Amino acid sequence: MSSRGLSRWFDRKGWAALLVGAPYLWLVVFFLLPFLIVIAMSVATKTPTAPPYSIGGEHPWINLGSFGRVLTDSLYLRAFLTSVFNALVAAILCLLVGYPMALGLTRVSKSWRNILLMLVILPFWTSFLLRVYAWMGLMGKSSWFNGLLTDTWNLLVPIDWAVKSVPMMNTNFAVVLVMVYTYLPFMILPLYASLERLDPTLDEAAMDLGSRPSQVFRDVTLPQSIPGIIAGGMLVFIPAAGELVIPTLVGNASQPMIGRLISDEFSQARDWPMAAAIAVALLVLMVVPTMIYSHYQARAEGTK
Repeated sequence: MSSRGLSRWFDRKGWAALLVGAPYLWLVVFFLLPFLIVIAMSVATKTPTAPPYSIGGEHPWINLGSFGRVLTDSLYLRAFLTSVFNALVAAILCLLVGYPMALGLTRVSKSWRNILLMLVILPFWTSFLLRVYAWMGLMGKSSWFNGLLTDTWNLLVPIDWAVKSVPMMNTNFAVVLVMVYTYLPFMILPLYASLERLDPTLDEAAMDLGSRPSQVFRDVTLPQSIPGIIAGGMLVFIPAAGELVIPTLVGNASQPMIGRLISDEFSQARDWPMAAAIAVALLVLMVVPTMIYSHYQARAEGTK
């Protein structure tokens, strides 16, 4: 092939192949290879060397002891349950708060819609740590927010139950509250994208046929927004389950979430195989349900 023919072939197919292959190359380099390294580390043996693990040599090539501890040790099981529970509660609360906001965004004029969307994403312009520290200040015993909640509590309950301050810091309540605040935009934006594509004439037709607004929402709007609900739920649940910073700063050290355990195993215990095994177990816990849902969703769309 001449140089001119080769140049034409590359112009037509080479750039297309490069553009298509770039995302796959990115996934291989920054996801697949690190994941394979973590898997290899999870079946290694802890040693007092640097790095603090060994594969082969005097040690077995595959050591499943770390996975055995993950499945049997009550500390790791409680951490998994705490992480899943807190992430699930945060996802549900984000849905309850975010759905009316996303629905409202679709019902306002376009000029107001752009302003409100900007307000939704405005927190991302501020440092994540600063926002968490701001909540730490709000939930402190001497803060005005805690004082307002304390006064409200003392007005509503008998005098025997009166308190000087509402305990919020270092509790699962604080963890869930800050996660809801942090991940709420991840619920609102997919819901808005799903609701914005709905045909408003369907609601009007249902109301013309005698349906009440609540029935229109239950029978027409809600079923069509299920893909947005699932997408938003995954975007909130998956990072919340592996959250490290929020539980470390506002959570209870006696009830750690799985992200904090992974960090402690790496940095303090220097047990890298154990930390890698926990990370693999967490990834399987997050990815497998997602893959199962995607499989059945594809099958359902194929049968339509």
